[in-house]
Formats: sequence, C-alpha cells, structure tokens
Amino acid sequence: MRVELLYFDGCPNWTVADGRLSEALRAADHQNATVERRRVETVEEAEATGFLGSPTIRIDGIDPFASGTEQVGLACRVYTTPTGLSGSPTTDQLIAALP
Repeated sequence: MRVELLYFDGCPNWTVADGRLSEALRAADHQNATVERRRVETVEEAEATGFLGSPTIRIDGIDPFASGTEQVGLACRVYTTPTGLSGSPTTDQLIAALP
C-alpha cells in the first residue's frame, strides 16, 4: 500500500492530518506502512501533481476524499466530517478509506 500526504508549509492542518493518518494506520493494522510526505511548493508543482489543497491524502494513488469539485492549487483544504467542516478527515474516516 502506498500512502502519500501532500501539503504546503503555509497550511497548519497537514500536521493534524499526519497525526490522524498515523493513528488510522495503527488502528487498521497497517503500522508498517510508510507515509510519503510531499511538500508542494509552487502553483506549477500543484498543477503537475493534481494537488487539491493541503492536506491531500492519497492511498495507492487515489484521493478517497475527492468529490470532483475541488480546485487544484496552493490552498488549505476543507473536509466534510460527521461533526462539520474540518481541515482534516477524522481518524475514523481515514480508517474507512484504508484497504
């Protein structure tokens, strides 16, 4: 399983997502999975990688939280969670997204 966490330095939510992703991997018995953290630094790099905002999480190359309405670019991303909008998916949402 390939797990990527894409982010940019100006967004504080990526560190929350990183922690929740680690918790989810442990809970789903994927504690040996490696998370590739990729900093996106330019608009050109965002376009080249299909970066939908910070944080973006991809599992085996797929963003399980993409709705198709997001815009590519250097912006903080918002996720719909059971308690409302958040800067990161919940740990439970991440567990559900894992194979």
